[in-house]
Amino acid sequence: MASLTIRKLDEAIKAALRVRAAQHGRSVEDEVRGILREAAAAPVALGPANISSGHNSSGKTEAESQVTLIIGGGIAAYKSLDLIRRLKERGFVVRCVLTNAAQQFVTPLAASALANTRAYTGLFDPASEFDVGHIRLARDCDLIVVAPATADLMAKMAGGHADDLATAILLATDRPVLLAPAMNPLMWSNAATRRNVAQLVRDGVTLVGPDAGEMAEAGESGVGRMAEPVEIAEAVLGMLRPAGPRPLAGRRVLITAGPTHEPIDPVRYIANRSSGKQGFAIAAAARAAGAEVVLVSGPVGLPDPPGVAVKRVESAREMLAAVEAALPADVAIFAAAVADWRVASEGDQKIKKAAGALPRLELVENPDILATVARLADARPPLVIGFAAETEHLIDHARAKLARKRCDWIVANDVSPAGGVMGGDRNTVHVIRKDGDEVRVDSWPAMAKDEVATALVARIAEAVHARQGT
Repeated sequence: MASLTIRKLDEAIKAALRVRAAQHGRSVEDEVRGILREAAAAPVALGPANISSGHNSSGKTEAESQVTLIIGGGIAAYKSLDLIRRLKERGFVVRCVLTNAAQQFVTPLAASALANTRAYTGLFDPASEFDVGHIRLARDCDLIVVAPATADLMAKMAGGHADDLATAILLATDRPVLLAPAMNPLMWSNAATRRNVAQLVRDGVTLVGPDAGEMAEAGESGVGRMAEPVEIAEAVLGMLRPAGPRPLAGRRVLITAGPTHEPIDPVRYIANRSSGKQGFAIAAAARAAGAEVVLVSGPVGLPDPPGVAVKRVESAREMLAAVEAALPADVAIFAAAVADWRVASEGDQKIKKAAGALPRLELVENPDILATVARLADARPPLVIGFAAETEHLIDHARAKLARKRCDWIVANDVSPAGGVMGGDRNTVHVIRKDGDEVRVDSWPAMAKDEVATALVARIAEAVHARQGT
């Protein structure tokens, strides 16, 4: 074939062919010949993984939505590798950019292997900058995510710097930007960081996190942890995908979450090992389904779910009072791990050890919040759901609890230490519910807690509409 002429190609394909040809060190004509030879030998689809088309918000399918992920230089960079996987699970095409500092924690090879696309690292890379590649990375996408967003990177963004590939992309983009800050708590609370964050928010940047918790540094804790990859991926989903059905619009949902702390004296308390993650995930899912959500939470280190009215409490009695104040509701979900007992008499001062003698602690039962609400005559929500955290005979104990508490559903899960449910990000639940005179058990596979929440809220919405004939 001496010459090759192809007419009526749109500009996006022409640009993609020029990029591909330059990367292979060939002319566009030779590149097309190579593509045709490959197609004749083994047909392949020239989709986003092979030729990156330009941004087309009107014709792009959901599966083609593209995210440019900028990985900053912090210890949380290792979580960004999981974030790539989470984004791909949700149907996004991911292109990664690593700062010089990020490459001290993760490698471009790891990022590119997970994303199935080349990872970019340098502003002056001849292989990508021959046609001003940082402009393509800034514009040939639907969203730019920065995770982790370090204090230094945010300072450069706020000041309009563009001295490396990441900052040049951020300055040249006209796409939405989502930041997942991650840094030491003192750095996050520093006045300079707070000014920079305020400026970025005024500029239209969206933030997810940071969360509270333990830091990489020994003995350090507080607000500054990067949001978990699932949380960031859900934020991306919310920004890029049209809002889904809102089956709980116009409904009021009351949820409890976390442990309660029952004081023994000013420094000691009785509690359960609950992180509150499942209850908070349910609150977020109910809000996404359109409900007005009130979340009554015991002491946890989780940020308030967006759009949810959160009431923070300490003890079981405080939680009951907050729950009663939040009624009426269409649905009440009691996911909190309420301490069953408290000491009869709380010490005003720290109880001191005495040689040869143990303190006498008399225990009394706490109020049963689930049973109290389920037995209400007037203000009882039409659907009352309890949780059963068990370590043995899971289904039998859950069935007994359903009858004893007089609620409508019980969501049972095995919280044995080997399962890692308490404090972990995954859960395996069984939904035990009344169906007329029968009790049905639906056993679900192991899922991430946010996936459990989404599935549970969908089931709740079906039940609410079925009960009300809508």
